[in-house]
Amino acid sequence: MELIQDLSFVHLVTNASLLVQLVMGLLLSVSLMSWWYIFLKLFAVRAAVKQASEFEDAFWGNSNLNALYQQANSQSRNDVGALERIFAAGFAEFVKLKKTHGVDSAAVMDGTRRAMRARYQREMDHLESHLSFLATVGSVSPYVGLLGTVWGIMNAFRGLSNVGQATLAQVAPGIAEALVATAMGLFAAIPAVVAYNRYAHDVTRLASRFESFIEEFSNVLQRQP
Repeated sequence: MELIQDLSFVHLVTNASLLVQLVMGLLLSVSLMSWWYIFLKLFAVRAAVKQASEFEDAFWGNSNLNALYQQANSQSRNDVGALERIFAAGFAEFVKLKKTHGVDSAAVMDGTRRAMRARYQREMDHLESHLSFLATVGSVSPYVGLLGTVWGIMNAFRGLSNVGQATLAQVAPGIAEALVATAMGLFAAIPAVVAYNRYAHDVTRLASRFESFIEEFSNVLQRQP
């Protein structure tokens, strides 16, 4: 019973060496931050997909581009999706260049595409924010946990050097303390890796939708009188 009590999780953490405790604290902080970003990106990506679908339906179901542009400008940023902002940037530039004397149609379309591309890049930067953090947590956390494990095992065997006869009861607490750091490293890394792969895939699909819309919208504008 005493051995079980000594090997409890709380006892192992509180009695670990200073370096191992620092590693555990770092991994816990990183894990909490990664979960925060995981939920932030979950809601952000879902909202972006929903808003893109809704605007595509409105765009192809309404031939009045001026009405769509006015609707996009009349709403707050939270109510306007990334695709709608790309449309608004391109349409505003198209109208401005159309009213400029001495600008041919090729220059108008070139400027319109540049405006949409610039807005597209800003939207992609926003969607990809914090993904690099998740990737870093997923790749580095196991090694940080391994550092705590190696240090803990070193301390355990160093303590045994002063003991005449080593027993399992003497070795187990030090080894278990060291392995807790590895477990915490994996606990931090696995959700971050899964979330990163999922969100990176979703963002890539959104990028493809945005690029396709830019080309399709450019074709629509080229047919405008």
